[in-house]
Formats: sequence, structure tokens, C-alpha cells
Amino acid sequence: MSLRRGISAAVLAGAALALTGPSSGQVRDAIYRGTMVCDKLPFFETAARESIEVKIKGTAITYTHIVRERGEMSFEQGTGTLDGDKIALKGEWTGEVEKYTASYTGAFVRRSAKLAGMQTWQHEGKTYTRKCEGAIKRPFAVFLPGEGPPEEKK
Repeated sequence: MSLRRGISAAVLAGAALALTGPSSGQVRDAIYRGTMVCDKLPFFETAARESIEVKIKGTAITYTHIVRERGEMSFEQGTGTLDGDKIALKGEWTGEVEKYTASYTGAFVRRSAKLAGMQTWQHEGKTYTRKCEGAIKRPFAVFLPGEGPPEEKK
């Protein structure tokens, strides 16, 4: 094999690896933050727009989503699964009078994911559902602990 052919083969192999490698084996370990917007319920004055935080470490996912009810703040909490670029979250919240279960799904594109799902509420003996959607995003790698520029790593 000539030197030119060897270099061409190496360049093609590197390009193929660059196109297929990161998306299938990408490490997603980080804390992702964003906002969820949920439809209005008949017993609330407005739609909900609250923050969500998703923590991914290996295959373990946990999340918290702020819930405001009559001036009080509490948290929906849950767990999730990651299958390639697909994320699925399931959680619940219990207040003094109401409670709900939630499920959201989405897909990652680079360092963010769009989420959509439903909350199923129990209020005064009746069941209500509402749609929610939002997005989460992780900071750039240089802002993550231990992910600074190469010259700063020891």
C-alpha cells in the first residue's frame, strides 16, 4: 500500500468514526436545567411555567420540578431512563389537597432535550389531565466540574 493510500484510508476511517461515534456513545452525565410549561387547570388561575432539574449519572436519572400551589412551593420528584438519545421521566407530587402523577419523554440533540408529557391530577374526587412541554440543557463542558480546558487538568 502506498503512503498516499494509507493516509487516505486513515482520513476516511477517522471521518467515519467522527460521524458515528459520539452520538451513539455520548456521555450525558451532567445536571440539566430548564423550564416546563403546563396547561391551565380549572382550579388554578393561570398555566404553570416552572423550572425542572434533571440529573444524569450513568444510567441513573433523577429529577425535581417545582410545583406552586396557592402561594406555597414544593417539588414533583421522579426518576427516569435513558435509551440512546431518548429520555423518559416518571414522577409524582402530593400537596395538602391535590396530588398528581407525571410522565415526560423527549430526545437529546447535542446537549439539550425537548420534553413533552402529561400530568394526571386528583382534585376533589375528580381526575384532570394536562399537557406539559419544555426543554432541558446542560452547560458547556468547560463549565462542568473537572471538564475545564486541558491545560488546567492535573
